[in-house]
Amino acid sequence: MPKRIAIVEDEAELASLIEYNLSRQGYQTQILSGSAGTFKALETARPDLIVLDVMLPEVDGFELCRQIRRSTVLGRIPVLFLTARSDEVDRVLGLEIGGDDYMTKPFSPRELIARVKAHLRREELDAEPPPIEIGPFRLDRTARKVYLSGRELELTSTEFNLLEFFLTHPGRAFSRDQLLEFVWGEQRFVTPRTVDVHVRRLREQIEAQPENPHYLTTVRGFGYRFEESS
Repeated sequence: MPKRIAIVEDEAELASLIEYNLSRQGYQTQILSGSAGTFKALETARPDLIVLDVMLPEVDGFELCRQIRRSTVLGRIPVLFLTARSDEVDRVLGLEIGGDDYMTKPFSPRELIARVKAHLRREELDAEPPPIEIGPFRLDRTARKVYLSGRELELTSTEFNLLEFFLTHPGRAFSRDQLLEFVWGEQRFVTPRTVDVHVRRLREQIEAQPENPHYLTTVRGFGYRFEESS
């Protein structure tokens, strides 16, 4: 079945442009104007990806993203911010609250399509690989769930991909640029700061003391390393 994409955008002309380009790629689309009922509409639709504006008429896009991440129905769905707010502080905030990607207007439709494809590609699994089990961690690739000492972690799509990479390469140090290449892949438009943001969010989930990490350690002047044991 074609993938379903929700477009949360109050500018009708822009929403139609996005819908046109996504439909040409075979995606099913739904336009939501950002009214007060948008969140319930998203839970009903259960799309495979959400394109989300920040400045909406009745709800704030950042707050809507927070609601999405708290939802048991929508919590794991990739969220791609598409907004005119281009300041670094807004980009960082969008990632910190659970956004998987952040694009600014004006934008290239071809780039938008490339990013959408990259996120959806990561959600597809052609086979059912065995779970990864390292120490107290158990990562189920098929269900896209991670457990730490039996407790399920609430991770975004990008956080899951990053932790999966670390778990499959324990003991090796990777620079921020290497992590951007191996984890983000085609999304090399993001900056090394993006890696820092997601590492910090991961530490908040997996570390007893995030400020003194036990598993996901910093390699000073280089990058990060996942410690299988210490």
